[in-house]
Amino acid sequence: MTTRIVLADDQALIRAGFHALIESADDLEVVGQAGNGRDAVDLVRSARADVVLMDIRMPVMDGLEATKAITRDESLPGVRVLILTTFELDENVLLALRAGASGFLNKGVEPTDLLAGIRAVAAGEALLSPGATRSLINGFLSNPAPPAPIPATALDVLTDREREVLTLVAGGLFNEDIAARLYVSPLTAKTHVNRAMTKLGVRSRAQLVILAYESGLVRPGDAPPS
Repeated sequence: MTTRIVLADDQALIRAGFHALIESADDLEVVGQAGNGRDAVDLVRSARADVVLMDIRMPVMDGLEATKAITRDESLPGVRVLILTTFELDENVLLALRAGASGFLNKGVEPTDLLAGIRAVAAGEALLSPGATRSLINGFLSNPAPPAPIPATALDVLTDREREVLTLVAGGLFNEDIAARLYVSPLTAKTHVNRAMTKLGVRSRAQLVILAYESGLVRPGDAPPS
């Protein structure tokens, strides 16, 4: 199946470069381009997009507000937002992840990594760069003025195994890694992840990671459990 993509960036040259690269892949298709967040939201709805490559700083409506509009729209449950940024340590990236974005890419990403990232996000795997994303989250959650924490009791809806899986997801592990760590099949690992997402009311692995940190289940600097 072909993954349908909307490009949202206020710089036409950047959009043109991404467009040419994406169209070179047989399984990817650009179905629209937008120079601001409001147009991006409209395009996602009208073009039946699967993935949005979303810049943060845009006129009319920025990428953060556009991400919120897309991820909170119940009529767009399958749409994934992949944030584009020039600066990986941008506090707005964390806000976008918290709002429901599936991950982020630096605009200087290698072409093969961009295509792989789009495919990963479209498949629901979300975090393109676990190490970089953990670094970003660690940096902001260890800030002297972090956001208000989520009560630890918010995780009470999870089983012990689901909490264990959540800890591994927060450590940057993919389903195959989780399966190997817990001696289960990748499908079983994916099922545990999906159940945790459903119970906690989140729609991406990125949100799971943030919730794990903000609830205190995982702390900045923690290594994944062995």
